[in-house]
This record gives sequence, structure tokens and C-alpha cells, in this order.
Amino acid sequence: MAAAVAAAAARSLARSRGRFLVPALPGGPHPRANVASVAGLSRGRRVALGALGALTVGGAGLAWALQRAVKASELELHAPSYPWSHNGLLTSLDHSSVRRGYQVYKQVCSACHSMEYLAFRNLVGATHTEEEAKALAAEVEVQDGPNENGEMYMRPGKLSDHFPNPYPNAEAARAANNGALPPDLSLILKARHGGEDYVYSLLTGYCDPPAGVTMREGLYYNPYFPGQAIAMAPPIYNDILEYDDGTPATMSQVAKDVCTFLRWAGEPELDDRKRLGLKVILIASAAIPFLFFMSRHKFSVSLSRKMFYQRRD
Repeated sequence: MAAAVAAAAARSLARSRGRFLVPALPGGPHPRANVASVAGLSRGRRVALGALGALTVGGAGLAWALQRAVKASELELHAPSYPWSHNGLLTSLDHSSVRRGYQVYKQVCSACHSMEYLAFRNLVGATHTEEEAKALAAEVEVQDGPNENGEMYMRPGKLSDHFPNPYPNAEAARAANNGALPPDLSLILKARHGGEDYVYSLLTGYCDPPAGVTMREGLYYNPYFPGQAIAMAPPIYNDILEYDDGTPATMSQVAKDVCTFLRWAGEPELDDRKRLGLKVILIASAAIPFLFFMSRHKFSVSLSRKMFYQRRD
């Protein structure tokens, strides 16, 4: 009896909700909504809609073309990608090349460029022994003081001293280079797009300007430099120096060695980071499967059980 009363109440509620919320329409079931389509539009509206689409596409194309327009910086050549031996995941720096690159910097580049973030102690164990680094530091005169009389004095360099700056300040550097400030080379590869590819191409890319291009006095044409006019004269050429280890000092060899040295200068921890990454990969390849199967074993009961609920009236 109670079940019959409950069913009758449910039917009455359904009819009342249908009558007040979704009233029935005469003539049968509720018709489907009439969705407008392009085919149902008038000819004028179809033309206007097509013109709007064409203007949208044309405007987007024009904006992309303007964004990709030729700029002054786009006239420069992009440095090609060279097969550097230290760019592999499992390859280290060529420390013989790094040592020769330091010799190039010392004898050629240090006349104009500083490396204020490197000290002689950084060479120990990387390019030179401790005795050799001490000898290199002792060749430099460093201002120190004050002494007991309050005066500054000059002393031989020590391992803790940084590489000497060729100019006392930026104004003196500009005055000695026709207004151009030679950049510091400590992080030059990280500060230039292309890294060692760019620097190598820049050092070996000097050439005569093309027809119709006139260079101002004191500037040189280099297609890899932004604007193609660079104040630095061609710094290297064949046999510009004599390597201590007897390697032929061709232009390409000198440029390669100094670029390798600059890569080490910007990232002295490069080899250690790769070695640490290899250890992490080897340990993780053994630990991750072990942890996966241990978790499956530990939580197998929780992950495989089924729970059933019984309704109570």
C-alpha cells in the first residue's frame, strides 16, 4: 500500500514539474532549434562575411610580413654550426686546446680585452700545474697597499690575483680604441648568440667590403658582426704566434683554440657537470625500476581491492 502511494506521488510530481517547467507544446513533440547556416543567409550577408574573412586573413598575413621584415641586423650572416668536440653529452673539453687558447689570449687578446672574472688560481688543474700558474702570475705587476707608510706599491702577482686589465678604466679603453670599448671576454660566449660558432666566424670572417659599400676610417668589414662594421682590426692570421707544444698556428687553429678557452672560461665546471649528470643517469636507471616494483608490491592490496556498499533503508 505504501509503495503504491509513493509511486502515485512520484507520477504526480513529474506531471506538475513538466507542466510548470517544460510546458508541452501543441502539435506533438518539441521541435528542434533552427540553427542558422551560411546557406540560409542572403547574398549580401554572404558577401559581407566573405569580405570580413578575407580582411582578417590579409591583416594577419600583413602583420606576419611586417614582423618578418628585413631589418638592419638581418643583413648579417648567421654563423654556421661547427662540430665542436665538447658539445656532446659524453665529451669533455680538449684541455690541450684550452691551454693553447690561454696562450693566444695572453699574447694576442690581452692587449685590448680583459678577463676580470678569472684569476690565476683557476688555471691550476685545468690548463697548468700549480708551479706554472704561479710563474705566470709572478710575471704580472700588481698594485697593492697601502704599506706602513700609507703608500701604494707594486708587487709580483699571486695565484689569488685576477688577470690584469689592459686599461685602468673604461674611458681610457675607449680613448685608445677610437671610441669603441673592447668587451670583457670572461663570459663572452654566453653573452653572444651562437657562442663559439659566432666568435669563430667573427675571427675568421674578415674580408673586403662588397661593391657599393664604403667603410669609414678605423672600421673593418665583417659580415658576421651586427652592422658589418667593426672597430677591431683582424686580430689573428697564420703564424701569429708559436705554440709551446709545436702545434701549427694556422688561423683556423688559433681561432679554434681561443674559442675553446673562452668556453672553459665561461663554464669552468662544464666537465664536472657532465660527469655528475652521467652518475645521476646511471643511478636513476637502477633506482627507478626498483622503486617502481617495490611500490607495486607494497600497495598491491590497496590498488587491487574492490569495495562494495550495501544500501540500508
